[in-house]
Amino acid sequence: MMIKKTWQEFMDSGLLWWINTILHTFGWAIVYSCNSDGTIKDVYPARVKFRGFHEAKNEEGYQKISKYMNENAEQLLKETQS
Repeated sequence: MMIKKTWQEFMDSGLLWWINTILHTFGWAIVYSCNSDGTIKDVYPARVKFRGFHEAKNEEGYQKISKYMNENAEQLLKETQS
């Protein structure tokens, strides 16, 4: 099974923050830029000097990831048992 999703959905779920948290360990990040209307224009990997996010961004990220897991846990479990 494969269902194409948008970058916006990936970001809204908190998964981009989570992946970037891991990538920061290695000096990498997935970066995006937006058009003036807020739509995503470009997404690319980049080498970065910074490591981690500010506390407020981490709190927001953990909340988004927790919400995503709560709303998708049953489906994720079913997919692993098929």
